[in-house]
Amino acid sequence: MTTRNTEAFWTKDATVWQGGQGDGEFDLICCEVRQETPDVKSFFFKAADASQFHFSPGQFITLELNINGETITRCYTISSSPTRPHTLSITVKRKVGGIVSNWLHDNMQVDTKIAAFGPSGEFTNAGLKVDKYLFLSAGSGVTPLMSMTRTFHELAENQDVVFIHSARSPEDIIFRKELDLIAFNQPKFRAAFICEQIESALRGPSLLAGRLGIESLKQLSPDFKNREIFTCGPAPYMASVRTMLDAAGFNMAHYHEESFSFDELPGTVQADAHENEAGIKPASSVNASLFSVQFTKSERNVDCDAEQFILDAATTAGLRLSFACSKGVCGTCKSKLISGKVAMKHGGGIRQREIDQGLILICCSKPLTDLVIEK
Repeated sequence: MTTRNTEAFWTKDATVWQGGQGDGEFDLICCEVRQETPDVKSFFFKAADASQFHFSPGQFITLELNINGETITRCYTISSSPTRPHTLSITVKRKVGGIVSNWLHDNMQVDTKIAAFGPSGEFTNAGLKVDKYLFLSAGSGVTPLMSMTRTFHELAENQDVVFIHSARSPEDIIFRKELDLIAFNQPKFRAAFICEQIESALRGPSLLAGRLGIESLKQLSPDFKNREIFTCGPAPYMASVRTMLDAAGFNMAHYHEESFSFDELPGTVQADAHENEAGIKPASSVNASLFSVQFTKSERNVDCDAEQFILDAATTAGLRLSFACSKGVCGTCKSKLISGKVAMKHGGGIRQREIDQGLILICCSKPLTDLVIEK
């Protein structure tokens, strides 16, 4: 039997929060910090203006933080459910060398005030009319799927869900007790875990050793080919899941994954991620033109082709610049354009007032002239 349609629960325009400014920027005040595992914390926030949060489960927000005198933006998936609109939570794993994750773990406390904007993202099950789901996650990739699961639970939707989470060890399983509680409350919900490091005595029908593979998938979800699959985790994990499902003959039209990993900075930029739909022509578009791009803080000049994204050219030239999604969504590569013109097509990672102030996203901008960028 198909579940009743809960689409009406979510706001029609899930990209706008209630009670905020038109550009989606909000001030958040931390109201709780919760230790989930030895290196994972959940941070709960309320809106500074007491407004309610409206989003679809699976979406993310972008935090704007001042760290050591520098403004840094980072995206984090919302781990809470939209059924509790007065608070919002993100769940963050401390990463070695991670500027933002370490700052949050070491400095975020109750009453700390930060800026954020969003929500954004299309990785959501909102509005889907599906009989059965299979959620596959690894590490902190559990967060968007947890938001979906919490929504089903809090709306008393006894949805048929198999939730398989991969972790390093049993103590690293994020939300394990809550997932077990949901399984206790809702007979159609089943949670299972796969750990790379686990003692033999702890193994059982729902706690396996090793890594997710086709045999363990068949064991935990024999009917996986008949389910709608949502996957989130580190990029290698998602690639492995895609390969496994494709080889098993799964209909990939029913497969959904987060479009990029918030936990890892990709090593290369996908140059075909965006197309310049504005129809703006570079200075000399008949032949490929090279423009000079000067990065003032890095004290480097690089050549950038008229059809090349600025970040791509910088990466090729050996510059190490902060970026995350390479799709104009997260805002991590936001930079000040001192002089010159660019063609930019972003995915929501920059606000119009920031564009008016001369800011650009270098991951989705192509040069129209020589450029000087404060980066």
